[in-house]
Amino acid sequence: MNDEQKDLGTLGREDALKGKRNQTSGWFQKVMGKMTGNQARQMQGAVREAGGKIQSKVGEAEQKADQAIEHDEKAHNQ
Repeated sequence: MNDEQKDLGTLGREDALKGKRNQTSGWFQKVMGKMTGNQARQMQGAVREAGGKIQSKVGEAEQKADQAIEHDEKAHNQ
């Protein structure tokens, strides 16, 4: 199934999960950078963590939008 065939809720779940993964990976990278004294790695991790948070929130918003659309369509069809 390609992205054009997926509904907004499915894409939202995928984005939310990818965001959580990126957030966790970024946190780990940031901690490892701090432990090793590697400031560049620490900053890269912080950026990845922040990007993951944003991606996760976007995914959650996509899911809510999909739910609202489905609710509106059901109300309209009744």
